Order: sequence, then structure tokens, then C-alpha cells
Amino acid sequence: MSAMPLITDVTCPQLVPGDPGYDEARRVWNGEIDRKPAIIAQVTGPADVAGCLAYAQANGLDVTVRGGGHNMGGAAVADGALMIDLSGLRTVHVDPEARTARVGGGATNADLDAATQAHGLAVPAGTYSDTGIGGLTLGGGFGWLTGKHGLAVDNLISAEVVLADGRVVRASTDSHPDLFWALRGGGGNFGVVTEFEYRLHPVGPLVDVGLFFFEIERGTQALRLARDFAPTLNGGGMMVVGMTAPPAPFVPAEHHGKLGYSVLLAGFDGTEAFSELAQRVRDTLPPLFELVTPLPYTGLQKMLDGIGYRGNYAYEKSVYAEDLTDGLIDVLVANLPGKASPLSATPIALIAGAYADVPDHATAFGGTRSPRFAVGITAICAAPELLAADRAWVRAYWEKLLPHASNTGGYVNFMADYEQDRVKVAYGPVKYERLARVKAAYDPGNVFRHNGNIKPAQG
Repeated sequence: MSAMPLITDVTCPQLVPGDPGYDEARRVWNGEIDRKPAIIAQVTGPADVAGCLAYAQANGLDVTVRGGGHNMGGAAVADGALMIDLSGLRTVHVDPEARTARVGGGATNADLDAATQAHGLAVPAGTYSDTGIGGLTLGGGFGWLTGKHGLAVDNLISAEVVLADGRVVRASTDSHPDLFWALRGGGGNFGVVTEFEYRLHPVGPLVDVGLFFFEIERGTQALRLARDFAPTLNGGGMMVVGMTAPPAPFVPAEHHGKLGYSVLLAGFDGTEAFSELAQRVRDTLPPLFELVTPLPYTGLQKMLDGIGYRGNYAYEKSVYAEDLTDGLIDVLVANLPGKASPLSATPIALIAGAYADVPDHATAFGGTRSPRFAVGITAICAAPELLAADRAWVRAYWEKLLPHASNTGGYVNFMADYEQDRVKVAYGPVKYERLARVKAAYDPGNVFRHNGNIKPAQG
């Protein structure tokens, strides 16, 4: 096989089909994705990225960008494309006095959390430790700390960006403010971010965590409990996961494999306050089983990792809901049993508190800033033969959720399919039109299109 000429004006390692390490480098989190880029450039900094972009455009190659490779649609990799692999850019520099961190564009949540927690600091950044901070942040980035400190984009100070024309700029409120606005929620449409700068907050090192599991027969009561508790959390985190009880040490053996709902709570204001909250849960609806314990903040960030592992076969969709109405709850409880894989789940995250203190149009984050639930439906299958059934389950389930949704586009980071109308719906007409104008200014040729794509405005 004759390989395409390698990029001559970069110094980073490059892989082509047949090279040792190529197959490993092209793999992403979702095991279903099996695409073969023409070149994988394992960049070491902005100069390499600029050289790759020039080469791709001169040779008619599509460009994809890999951070953590966690996107379930496989946005990081495309057949015959040039993959700009940022996974070597994982350095985290923390300034504990200024409470800021500069983070390489290929870092994961685990990298960020480990470095910041060494100083008792953190930034809202997802709920899975191996998620890349790049894709997560550019799509908005909610996590356990969102109720207390907002989204990742609400804590972004600046970003180093390599543009389609090879320029390297630092976007902030004072420099390229239009680009900075678009980066805070508009996804990977505007350039390759090689470094993020975040504002940090004191957190931990120990936080309080509670998992309360209710069998499916009491699913309606469990979801109503979550709805009623949501306004009272005062900055705490909450997620409700429709799931199959795993064979974990804290799950009594007789409950392994039971279908139901886990109400997950995280507290950051002291064990005494959290103990009172946990007791309120028990008094309202005694769980089938529970785990209530202090955990290192880094442990909280890894708590959901076991739902699915890198290499599983996966698919997902989502909607936003202003509240867990009785009608929505009925749909959730009726459709959860239809999944085939024990790993498939419906993660429902509360996004409220400090999130709602930010004006709707201060960032490009899709949707409004009213308190809401992000309702995800996720197929995760250890065996590929289960995926067809659970993909169909996700799609049918999602259709039934639409009448109860406040935004049917949902969270852009929970899209495995990038239907153009769904992207437009997710942002709403005003934000989408502004994003399209910024796109036309910074990427008029739509070089960065393997994503929840925003097409450049015309004229």
C-alpha cells in the first residue's frame, strides 16, 4: 500500500495505515466506530496544528480533531481524513494563588481533577473521568459542581485557538470576544483549542455522596422525589439514573441485576448538612439500598465511570425538560424496561443553581438558562449484537419524550447523530444565527465540520 506523503512542515509523530500504533490511535471511546483516517498527526503544539491545517486544505483532506475521543458519534475520526490528535497535550499548570489553571487541549477530566485537587481546587467539568476537557468544555460542560459554580464555559477565562487559516489567537473577553463567546458552547466549529484557561474554586478534598436505589416498581415515586428535592439542594449536585443495579460491592447480592432508579446526590457544604438531606430521602421514600459516604472529589468524578467502558458499543440522544412532570415521568418509567443491555441507562442531570444565574445570551450554550433537567438516553453494550436493539430503543424512547421536552435538540454533547435541524433547535434561532456569523468570520470554508456543525452564514 502506498502511503500519502507525510506532512513535511511539522515535527510531530505521524501515523498512516499499516504503521505500528495506527490502529490504537484511531480508536475512540465508542467501540462501534471503525474509521480509518489517511494520517494521524500526534501534535505537540499550535505550530503542528497550523501545519496540519495547511496541509489538509492544500490536499483536499477533511479534518477531524481528537481530544479525549469520548464523543459517541465518533466526531474525532473520519475515513480518509487528517486526524489532529491532541492527546499529547495534557499538561495542567495550576496557579493556586490566582485560582486559575491552564490546561492542554488533550487533557481529560482525570488530568484536570488530579492537578487542581492537589491544591484543593476544582472547576465544573463533567461526570466521567476519562472525558476529554476539550469537547466537554466547547459544548458547555456541566457536572456535579454546576449548581454551585455553573458550567465549564462559565469558568473559562481564555482559550488558545488555532484557526483554519493557521493563525494562533488567544480568545477572551478582551481579545476576539466574538470568538470567545462562540467557543463557550458552540462546539468545535471555530478552530482547534490547544489550551484552556479556567477559573478554579475551593472544593474538597472530601465531598459527600449519596446513592439511593429504588426498584422500577417505585420508579414513579423515585422520580417525583427527585423533582421535589431539586429546588432545595442549594448548590448540591443531583443526577437520576435509570439503570440496572450492578454487581458492585455496595449492592446487596440479592439486588444485583434489578432494574430501577438511582438518585445520586453530591454535597459540598459539610457532612452534617448532607446527613440531614440523606435522612430526608429515607423519610420520604426508603430506598431498596443506599451508599452514603464521604469521598474524595476525584472519587466522585469517577463514580459513573463503571456505567460504560472505553470500547463498549454506544449510542445516545437527549432532550431538555423544564421539570419532571407527571407525563414525562410516566414515559420514563414505562420505557426504561425496553433496553436489552444491562449497561444501557437514562442519565437525568439537574442543571440549576449557579447555572441559572448567567444571562441566556452571555455564552453560546444551547438553550436558555432556566433551571432544567438534561434527560439522556444512552445505549451502552459490551457486545455489538445488542447495539441494534438498544439503538432502536433509544430512538423510539426519544420520540416519546419529545412532547414533554422544553428543547428537543437537547445537549449538543449528548448527540450521536448530528441532524442539522436538531443542532439548530438546540441553540435556538437567535444564538444559531449569531454562531453562523462567527463561523463565517473564522472558518468560512467550514473546515471544522465533523461535529454538531454550524454552517457559515452566507452574505
